[in-house]
Amino acid sequence: MSRRGGGGRRPDSRLDQPTQARAPSFQRGGGGAAGPRGRGRQGQRGGAGSGSHSGSGAAPSSPHTASTSTEPAPSSPSVSASAPSSSSVSTLVEETEQKLTLAAPAAATLPPSSSRAVRLPVRPGFGTRGRKCVVRANHFMVQLAKRDIHHYDVSIDPEVTSQKINREIISQLINLYRLTNLGERIPAYDGMKSIYTAGPLPFESKEFIITLPDSDPRPSSSASPGTERQFRVVIRLASQPYVYTLQKFIQVLDVVLRAAPSEKHTVVGRSFFSTDLGPMGQLGDGIEYWRGYFQSLRPTQFGLSLNIDVSASSFYKPILVTEFVQYYCSDLSRPLSDQVRLKVKKALKGIKVVLRHMGYNLSCKITGITSQPMSQVMFTCDNETRSVVQYFLEKHKIALQFTSLPALEAGTEERRIYLPMEMARENAYNEDTLVNNKFGIQVADGLTSVDARILPAPMLKYHKSGREASVNPDFGQWNMINKKMFNGGTVQVWTCMNFSTRLNHDVSGFCQRLVDMCNKKGMVFNPRPVIPISSSNPNQIEKALVDVRNKTTQPGKQLQLLIIILPDVSRSYGRIKRVCETELGIVSQCCQPKHVSSGNMQYFENVALKINVKVGGRNTVLDDAVQKRIPLVTDRPTIIFGADVTHPQPGEDSSPSIAAVVASMDWPEVTKYRGLVSAQAHNEEIIQDLYKSIKDPQRGLVHGGMIRELLIDFRRSTNFKPHRIIFYRDGVSEGQFSQVLLHEMNAIRQACASIEEGYAPPVTFVVVQKRHHTRLFPADHNRHGLTDKRGNILPGTVVDTQICHPTEFDFYLNSHAGIQGTSRPTHYHVLYDENRFTADDLQMLTNNLCYTYARCTRSVSIVPPAYYARLAAFRARFYIEDETSAGGSTGGTRSTAEGSLAIRPLPVIKDNVKDVMFYC
Repeated sequence: MSRRGGGGRRPDSRLDQPTQARAPSFQRGGGGAAGPRGRGRQGQRGGAGSGSHSGSGAAPSSPHTASTSTEPAPSSPSVSASAPSSSSVSTLVEETEQKLTLAAPAAATLPPSSSRAVRLPVRPGFGTRGRKCVVRANHFMVQLAKRDIHHYDVSIDPEVTSQKINREIISQLINLYRLTNLGERIPAYDGMKSIYTAGPLPFESKEFIITLPDSDPRPSSSASPGTERQFRVVIRLASQPYVYTLQKFIQVLDVVLRAAPSEKHTVVGRSFFSTDLGPMGQLGDGIEYWRGYFQSLRPTQFGLSLNIDVSASSFYKPILVTEFVQYYCSDLSRPLSDQVRLKVKKALKGIKVVLRHMGYNLSCKITGITSQPMSQVMFTCDNETRSVVQYFLEKHKIALQFTSLPALEAGTEERRIYLPMEMARENAYNEDTLVNNKFGIQVADGLTSVDARILPAPMLKYHKSGREASVNPDFGQWNMINKKMFNGGTVQVWTCMNFSTRLNHDVSGFCQRLVDMCNKKGMVFNPRPVIPISSSNPNQIEKALVDVRNKTTQPGKQLQLLIIILPDVSRSYGRIKRVCETELGIVSQCCQPKHVSSGNMQYFENVALKINVKVGGRNTVLDDAVQKRIPLVTDRPTIIFGADVTHPQPGEDSSPSIAAVVASMDWPEVTKYRGLVSAQAHNEEIIQDLYKSIKDPQRGLVHGGMIRELLIDFRRSTNFKPHRIIFYRDGVSEGQFSQVLLHEMNAIRQACASIEEGYAPPVTFVVVQKRHHTRLFPADHNRHGLTDKRGNILPGTVVDTQICHPTEFDFYLNSHAGIQGTSRPTHYHVLYDENRFTADDLQMLTNNLCYTYARCTRSVSIVPPAYYARLAAFRARFYIEDETSAGGSTGGTRSTAEGSLAIRPLPVIKDNVKDVMFYC
């Protein structure tokens, strides 16, 4: 095998008077191509989407938008002396563009600027709050010499889809013709259709014939065995100049810097992996991990920076497929069980295997495996029906050994191919001639020193009846000793169901200790269960849960909380949550059997925190919220949203993506969040159900969607309509900024307008990025007061200068205490800001919110509304997973040969469940 890197409520008739904020004008269109879908894949942003902007940003227009006027741009606050000024940034950009020029035909003219591009808000200034310090970042500054960069189109015939083979072809071409036809120039090749040179080649168009030895895996079966492969390569000067913006120049330079490592290492996305870059490790089931590094060239306030980060990825071992299957089933002489077959199918789908039975190498991608053993798989060839076993014996004189195994499936739906499983047994940039000599690029050797600040931790408020009514957290953590929950919830009707066969008498004692802890921490928890605590067969989970519900339906006995001891064997949690939350309307708290016999008070404390928010309580609140001292939040009713989309694991092509949106339901405390979820198309990142409308024959136009429902719920909960919206959006890569802003801001506007004519509260839209590759380190590990006991930077460390975007409103915030390893800061990027936050106000708000996460007494690494949205999305995936398969999904089925998906809606969460923080 080849290796591979691993339904709406009826609204109130009238909300209170709308705010006077006017809706912005929206420009439709998007700048730059979308990056790859899915969380964590940080693509480079297209140049059209990254221009500077004055005012509140731009998003799409809509017939539902209440107004089309734009508020005037806010004046920028003063900038601290240590931060680079906007003029110096502009000068830097101009100088860089002047140093990198692209030769073009004289008649060529620059294209007009597009009015369709989405422009992001400019930085309103730099933050000043907090204690100043210096940290180091894994960014390496890049210096450029003046070069004339030329762009050439490359075509290879016959066409090859493998970038690895493409690079071998062009490498051979350079070796043969560098000193002659190429005029001693060394092109930088992107592995696809373009090469770049520092200076012109001595021709505008030329054809080359390149021969590769046939010892390498074949890209196709077009050539006969035993012959060398010939390729016709045509290099032609691009008819139009390729580069106009700094972002496009960066893409060219990125190709140059990636050229050498792409030839030496295995490329996965923007990372390079090799067994030469560190020791391998075994992950089991025929999978191993390799070490490597991530590399990306980025514009910063310092200039161009090369971001390098250590990385690791999983790879399949280069072994026979039959050897791989033995990790799942040791006896290959018998047919695979359905459970094992599904696991093997999931593991092998999409993997390339190399076939060697024809005397030469043929590469095929596995699309599936048959449901029958190979000896029973029949197909028609040359008008004759034969089994796979017969075909290989007659055609290739091969007697297959493991005929009880399924056959591998390859090819297309129209031309299915069946294969037996037994057929196949460091960067020195400144020393790189291409990088340094030809293109004049120099990369600094050391980590970049960056100015940072340590924001103060917020004061947290607890109930005044406790011995400690407030706490000022130290190093991002605190405890519940001598404290009581700010609002303790009430549980009068509860019981416990045990599905563990190893426990019996311990369960009642466990429940009593848990109830005592809840009462001790400020809840009102009835010590007596409404029905006796019982144990049940783990193979009859659904029946047992229904029985509990049926026994607690009488008035006064309606269950508020069900404590569940999980079965000894895993994989039941999802089924329990699905039945409780979407079928029975039961709020539940699941506990692992191993904790039942434990007397660990910290465990009971943590479970009590979860139970309290699941029954409507608050654990702690910000003192500044109670005192109404949070700028742009507590002065007027403000709703804070969190949103996320989670995607199925690779290989699960029929499973939908899950979108989740949560919103604060209490003001000014902003700690209780109601959550909604929705299924959408596979790998679709843009949230489709923020706003929707349908035409009903009787009722006319009916409005719905998650934003609309949550706005109405906020009004019901607080007696105010939101006067401001703050929207934290998780999981968006840079390549998707324009598309997400374009569609999701439009949906927010439509949802508001559907509630009340003219209702358009100002919106601040912030993307939350955790899966990036910037790391921050203390400048001096020995200085006490600037590091924690593990040598990490302190909670509250924020960076908004130097390594951040030259003009846009972004910052890195390390809001948590590192438990192990290097703390990874979260990157916050403002895509839209009508509320006109200053840098200090948004950074302080975000950092302070990280101390209000309900499930623990620690500050967390991402802002809680985004964290809660992620939890809700993962919970919803349990509702559609088929737990009898190897993690497969029943969420959708392929409806056409082209692969379109019919998305089955998620089961509806019962109202009493989604009224509380059930996902905690």
